[in-house]
Amino acid sequence: MNEKFLKRLKDEFGIVFQNISLLEQAFTHSSYVNEHRGNRLSDNERIEFLGDAVLELTISRYLFEHYPEMSEGKLTRFRATIVCEASFSQFAKELGFDKEIRLGRGEEQMNGRKRSALLCDLFESFVGALYLDQGLDAVLDFLKQFVFPKIKAGAFSHVMDYKTQLQEWLQKNGEVLIQYQILEEVGPAHEKQFVVAVIADGKELATGSGKTKKAAEQAAAETALKNEKV
Repeated sequence: MNEKFLKRLKDEFGIVFQNISLLEQAFTHSSYVNEHRGNRLSDNERIEFLGDAVLELTISRYLFEHYPEMSEGKLTRFRATIVCEASFSQFAKELGFDKEIRLGRGEEQMNGRKRSALLCDLFESFVGALYLDQGLDAVLDFLKQFVFPKIKAGAFSHVMDYKTQLQEWLQKNGEVLIQYQILEEVGPAHEKQFVVAVIADGKELATGSGKTKKAAEQAAAETALKNEKV
């Protein structure tokens, strides 16, 4: 493996593989193995299979613990936006994994390093190798540094539309008039905070605040969902 890459894993994530051959296998594509049959190499497909399961488990656990107000159905949809090819391939590119994988000449010529499915498998393979080398705690430490902060920061916020969730819940038995009313604006213009109330059929359900009206409305809807234990 590239020494600079190994140093980066150590410096950025505190990861030092005890069995470097596992890491090498995780970064070996089947096309490379096919072109180097005399070297008795193994590709990353089996480790990728394991990594996929480890990621689904660990991310499911994170969502379960950090979003207690979410129903099973919403948790499933939320997880599906994270545990997927688009997300994992992007993670692999951000980590520079695309530069380290060993590809056969044919795959290289076909721009394999840019293929989303290949990069997704590569990210899963890395996690699988880390799990085999150091166990679940090491995987969790890595995800706490790299993946979980993205979830917390709202990288997948398109499924966290609390206003839509609240509307769906309130109107499950018929039409309900839902309004968002600005109660006050506080602070100087460059640091203004909006305070908004969400009202359903004339009844105030909750309030929320944010730096924009939209953010305050989302905060109010989120609080309403929590209060109603949706």
